[in-house]
Amino acid sequence: MVTQAANAEIVNQHHQLPLSFVHGTGELSSSDAQRFGIRASSLLASYYPRYYGYYRKAIGIYTHVSDQYSVFSTRVISCSPREALYVLDGLLENNTVLKPKKHTTDTHGYTEIIFALCYLLGYEFMPRIRDLKDQQLYRINKGFDYGVFTPLMTKTANLDLVVEQWPHMCHVALSLQQRTSPAHIVVQRLLNSYPADRLSMAFTHLGRIIKTRYILRYLTDPTLRYTVQRQLNKGEYRHKLPRWIFFANQGEFTTGDYEEIMNKASCLSLVSNAILYWNTLHIHQIITALRQQGEIIDDEMLSHISLLPFKHVLSHGTYFIEDLSS
Repeated sequence: MVTQAANAEIVNQHHQLPLSFVHGTGELSSSDAQRFGIRASSLLASYYPRYYGYYRKAIGIYTHVSDQYSVFSTRVISCSPREALYVLDGLLENNTVLKPKKHTTDTHGYTEIIFALCYLLGYEFMPRIRDLKDQQLYRINKGFDYGVFTPLMTKTANLDLVVEQWPHMCHVALSLQQRTSPAHIVVQRLLNSYPADRLSMAFTHLGRIIKTRYILRYLTDPTLRYTVQRQLNKGEYRHKLPRWIFFANQGEFTTGDYEEIMNKASCLSLVSNAILYWNTLHIHQIITALRQQGEIIDDEMLSHISLLPFKHVLSHGTYFIEDLSS
């Protein structure tokens, strides 16, 4: 809790720096998981052959990153379940001054139920979906002519079911907003109960409608595609910093205790945000000095310069050893 409070304070202070607003207003965010090896036995540990082979286990650190590069939520997860389970947790548990209204993830972070829940909670969900050509588009009126898109919309979303379950869907959204139950538990139950449960079916069909509208926007709006890709790039570039500063034990967790793992993960985000604050402050001082010398530096150009360079950070520290023999 102390780490979370300290992290929130750094994020709040960073948000007030002038250079932060060159990169964003804090209303856009993204989330993604970063994998780390683990040597100890843990319920969260699972095999992750893609990066760790078939004999080593790993865990994930799922972070929410704002368009100002700051991390406002950190959660330790298993590599096995879909990352979409944890998208809403970070948004709803946000305790900083940042107020994300738009959120993006990669393909692993989306499901149709997440589309529906984000819509009900007032978030604009904008994932980058792989293989869009294979995505199913849905119509809401089987007999309506959608013009050139009609051949693509071969299936129909059940709008009547959404209307029937609407009061219950709003009740679920209100419970999430009031944090009555962790969001990932609610999402997991909705996913597991589909298609037997009518409520989960209603969320799925609403999500299909929202997803179809979003895909059509994504295909026809270059600005939207650029916004999504740029924010995801910020999150992926930020992953390099924890790798740099997590040097102890070759960047692997050596304990299976959840509280200790979570504490270390939170500290990684805390140090990351501290470096971000230092970088932003000093880059702004350099830019101010250059402008005072007559240099013309455009804010649009500055928005393409990352606030997270890290090669100047001495991750192993600096040690001063006094000669006690004299």
